Amino acid sequence: MNQAYVYDAVRTPFGKLGGALSGHRPDDLAALVVRTLVERAPALDPAAIDEVYLGNANGAGEENRNVARMATLLAGLPVSVPGATVNRLCGSSLDAAMIASRQIEVGEGDVLLVGGVESMSRAPWVLPKTERPFPMQNLELANTTLGWRLVNPEMPDEWTVSLGEATEQLREKHGITREEQDEFAARSHRLAAKAWDEGRYDDLTVHVPPVSRKGVELTRDETIRPDSTPESLAGLRTVFRTGENATVTAGNSSPMNDGASAVWLGSERGAELLGRQPIARIAGRGAAANEPQFFGEAPVRAAETALRRAGITWDDVAAVELNEAFAAQSLACLRQWGVDQEIVNAWGGAIALGHPLGASGTRALGTLARRLQESGQRWGVASLCIGVGQGLAVVLENQDARG
Repeated sequence: MNQAYVYDAVRTPFGKLGGALSGHRPDDLAALVVRTLVERAPALDPAAIDEVYLGNANGAGEENRNVARMATLLAGLPVSVPGATVNRLCGSSLDAAMIASRQIEVGEGDVLLVGGVESMSRAPWVLPKTERPFPMQNLELANTTLGWRLVNPEMPDEWTVSLGEATEQLREKHGITREEQDEFAARSHRLAAKAWDEGRYDDLTVHVPPVSRKGVELTRDETIRPDSTPESLAGLRTVFRTGENATVTAGNSSPMNDGASAVWLGSERGAELLGRQPIARIAGRGAAANEPQFFGEAPVRAAETALRRAGITWDDVAAVELNEAFAAQSLACLRQWGVDQEIVNAWGGAIALGHPLGASGTRALGTLARRLQESGQRWGVASLCIGVGQGLAVVLENQDARG
């Protein structure tokens, strides 16, 4: 078996819903990160790219269903480079990386570009087709931005609760308090602002130029609030429930965002083709599923599976990138893993950085690879929860680790 390596990673800064990136089509955002990665591979003949896999959770609008193919064409890659779009909701781009790494390991490719994109601002409303022509009743549009839509009536009600209500149920299951959630959320903002100030994201991001002369160039994640504190977050009203049994707010949840991310994966030979040295080796992968309403803790088993396949345990892990869909969801995972919170999302997490669904997986993977490279530590885990009760995880090894 060949080995699969991470060679480079880049993303746009993430824009807020209706914010600086809302004027950008998702296929243009995807093309930007694809083009940037190619430009950062000095030895690469773009025709040598074996495959492009991009994750996307929506696909109902300007993504044109196969945004991977659209992005490669818009980025100016040769028409001979194939592209496929992966949809595993929030885990889409990490799934794209997992698929590509398997392809490399079995010898079916040396250089693959993976990533993901989402424009939650531009997600369309959809009007279902009617069962018979010219109905007399009013028809209702469905919003495709987030969550369940056009639900099959055969689905049990307990499975189809909102993501926020599901998080409240998970929080009750694990006894997580509002105070713990707000403290976790404030930490995310504090660490994200610190990482940007220290230049941690300079090489990991590409500026997004405005779409018009009146626009604003986005150079930093738009939803970071450096002045957030547990006390200020405690003043926010709950969103999904009311009363004493309500804890989940907009402040301790990830926002809705626009953005794109991409990663170079390759075999050992990929170093020669790309003109770059590998950052980390993909050492293990895991997927898991459980009850849809408890989607938030599905990463627990996914990560444990990935660790077992990598031949290590949590005691070996020095860095974790866990997508912060909700503070309560993240805390539920960390409690079950038993890891030190200090190694988790040390450069901030999705509560601050943002969570453009299809882009979050390779955002986490790329950040993890860079954290291991900068720290000299050996083992790391990137993981995400996924709506409808799934989780994914990847273990990375820094083979240049010190000690």
